[in-house]
Amino acid sequence: MKVICLTSEPSLVSVFLNELRDVNVQTDSMRFRRNIERLGEIMAYEISKQLRFEEQSLSTPLAKMKTKVIADRVVVASILRAGLPLHQGVLNYFDHAENAFISAYRKYSSETEFTIHTEYLASPRLDDKVLIIADPMLATGSSMLTAYEAFKQNGKPKHVFLACVLATPEAIEYISEKMPEDTTLFVAAIDEGLNEHKYILPGLGDAGDLAFGVKE
Repeated sequence: MKVICLTSEPSLVSVFLNELRDVNVQTDSMRFRRNIERLGEIMAYEISKQLRFEEQSLSTPLAKMKTKVIADRVVVASILRAGLPLHQGVLNYFDHAENAFISAYRKYSSETEFTIHTEYLASPRLDDKVLIIADPMLATGSSMLTAYEAFKQNGKPKHVFLACVLATPEAIEYISEKMPEDTTLFVAAIDEGLNEHKYILPGLGDAGDLAFGVKE
């Protein structure tokens, strides 16, 4: 699996990510959602560089010309609910993409042990399409793998891109072993690792709660 970390070089990614982490800024849920959306837009731009383009003719008011357009069919997928702002950011740039959604959450059997539980899946056919799965927190990798396996019920994509805000080395190693070899991960930052409850450190907290409010 190819891993592209967007904070490996200084850019606006670090600015948006700093605000996402800062407890003093996190109180503004609208800004939190918008910063994740911005990161999704940046990732969409970076992903576009790896897609297949083809030549096409168009007419300007003054002349005809040759140009390049995306030839790949793109499906943007996300894991509910935390993935929605990131999904929107990616979709802002892939205007004509199809969309897929899955619900996935941790079902705890003890304080530290859990399985990933899914209840809802909506997806177009994926055969020979580019699948972009947007999920802000790649902590253990279990939710991402569960989502991918569920989406495969609707066909095998030609290439899979993962778009994440934060990831851990443990999760990257795990999905590298489980996902297709040519999968590409775009991540804003790779953090230190997991705490005893399998949350990312230093992380940013619960992305779903910060974006949409605390759940009961």
